[in-house]
Amino acid sequence: MSTAGKVIKCKAAVLWELQKPFSIEDVEVAPPKAHEVRIKMVTTGICRSDDHVVNGTIFSHFPVIAGHEAGGIVESVGEGVTTVKPGDKVIPLFIPQCGKCSTCKHPEGNYCLKNAMGMPRGTMQDGTSRFTCKGKPVYHFLGTSTFSQYTVVNEISVAKIDAAAPLEKVCLIGCGFTTGYGSAVKVAKVTQGSTCAVFGLGGVGLSAIIGCKAAGAARIIGVDINKDKFAKAKEVGATECINPRDYEKPIQEVLQEMSGGGVDFSFEVIGQHETMMAALLCCQESYGVSVIVGVSSSSQELSMNPMLLLSGRTWKGAIFGGFKSRDSVPKLVADFMAKKFPLDPLITHVLPFEKINEGFDLLRSGKSIRTILTF
Repeated sequence: MSTAGKVIKCKAAVLWELQKPFSIEDVEVAPPKAHEVRIKMVTTGICRSDDHVVNGTIFSHFPVIAGHEAGGIVESVGEGVTTVKPGDKVIPLFIPQCGKCSTCKHPEGNYCLKNAMGMPRGTMQDGTSRFTCKGKPVYHFLGTSTFSQYTVVNEISVAKIDAAAPLEKVCLIGCGFTTGYGSAVKVAKVTQGSTCAVFGLGGVGLSAIIGCKAAGAARIIGVDINKDKFAKAKEVGATECINPRDYEKPIQEVLQEMSGGGVDFSFEVIGQHETMMAALLCCQESYGVSVIVGVSSSSQELSMNPMLLLSGRTWKGAIFGGFKSRDSVPKLVADFMAKKFPLDPLITHVLPFEKINEGFDLLRSGKSIRTILTF
C-alpha cells in the first residue's frame, strides 16, 4: 500500500532541550511539497556536530530532530522533482547545491547560499516544518534531520548514489569522511612527499589522514591526547603519533623540531582555539598551509598576530571538505566501490537506532570513532 501523499507516523529521536538525552518519540512526517523528497532512512552515523547541538556549540531551535550523516531510500517525491525517484538509494546533504547561486557557480565554492548552517532556520526552504510530535511542530536540523525513520529534504539536498553501495558504510560520505578527506585532497591540496600533521584523531581526523596518504604525503603525524586512538591512526596511514601531554614544550615547537622547521600541511579537527593556533604555528612559516576543519563555538572569537601570516603561511577552512555536494557525493561513492579508499576502519560500533543515547555516550567517552545506527 503506497504511502505517497500521506502523512507517515514513525519513530524519531527528538531533542527537546539543551543538555538532555534524545527521546524516542512517535512523530508525524508530512508528505513532500514541490521540489522536496521524503526518504526512508536505512542508517545514520553519530557525528560530533550532532553532539554540538546537544551542548549548544551549534545553535538550534528546539525541539529538534538532529542527524545529518546518513543513507536511505526515496519513499516519495514532490511536484517538480527530477533528479531522484522512489526506490533510489540516496545520501542526504547538509550542504545543499542549488546550482544557481554565486557560490555554486564558482568553480571552487561549495558553501551554497541556501545552506542552513549560517542562519539556522530549523525549517524547510519555505519556512515550515514537515515534522510534528504531540501536536507541536518539530524543527529540522541542517535540512536533513536523519535521526528519524523518515525525513523530508529539499531536492537540492539529496544525491542519488550507486544502487549497489552499502548504505551502512557509504553513509559516512554524507559528512565525516568527506569533510576530512576533502580537507586534505581538495582544500589543502596536499602534495607528493610532503609532511602533514593532523590534530584530532576522531572519524574526521582519520579521514584527513586517509586523504593525506592518498595525496602522497611521505610523513603524516597524528596528534591527540588519547593514546588509544594511535593504533587506528597508523592503520589508516599515520606514520607516527604524538601526545602533547608527553612534552614539556608547546606541541607546535615539538612538531617544528620533528619536521625540521615546520610541517607543510596541518589540519585542526578538534574545534578548539588553542589547537587551531598550534596547528597554524607548527606550519612552515613561509609556505605552510593550515586548514581549520573542527567546529568551534560561534560565541568565541580567536585573536592572532597578523605577522604569523605575513611571512607566507596560508590559513584556511572549509565545510564538507570543499566538495560540491550533489556533484561529488556520487563520485566519492563510486571511488569507494572501486576500493580507492577504505571506510571500514572508521566504523567501530553498529547499534539499533533506539540505542542512540548509548552511541553518544561512546562518542563522548572517546571509545568510538564512528557509531552507525541502523533502522
